[in-house]
Amino acid sequence: MVTYQYRCAGCGDVDVRRPMGAATSRLACPRCGDDARRVYTSPRTRLVPRGLVAALDAAGTSAENPRVVTREPAPQAPRHAHPLHARLPRP
Repeated sequence: MVTYQYRCAGCGDVDVRRPMGAATSRLACPRCGDDARRVYTSPRTRLVPRGLVAALDAAGTSAENPRVVTREPAPQAPRHAHPLHARLPRP
């Protein structure tokens, strides 16, 4: 099911759920019964988490303009998610 947006002169914006491709350009407003016209909007991309948007933007940027590495990175000790992992025996 897809959410389509319609605008009624009396009620304002109205969201209607219909099967994909089953939306009409006009319908009777579910609140008052007046004529409501379909509003064409972008997909609801605002529901995507900001962290995911930032990661996708960074991936797209690095694909077009990769960072130039001038030296090898310094080795780092492995970081563990849980503090008790530091107590585990090492080989």
